[in-house]
Amino acid sequence: MKAETEKFLAARRRGVMETVAAQGLLEGENAPVGARVSRKLVARAKEQSGISSTTALVEYALAKVVLEDDFGRKLVALKGTIPKDIKLDV
Repeated sequence: MKAETEKFLAARRRGVMETVAAQGLLEGENAPVGARVSRKLVARAKEQSGISSTTALVEYALAKVVLEDDFGRKLVALKGTIPKDIKLDV
């Protein structure tokens, strides 16, 4: 992996983890997590994220889920809430 790519990935990971840390989600006692997942999936995720530790990878993946943008879900929930006769200056 190129050094430039590694810097980008490290900055992205740092941003995600700093955000969940600021929300207090990394505080307290750690919980054990066990799962059976495809070796190929884990390998590709490690490769793409630049994370070599499985524990760090799982923590990062969970953080990404927590921070996932739910714009689409919110937009769909608004369907039908705008009056049909509203005048738009388009």
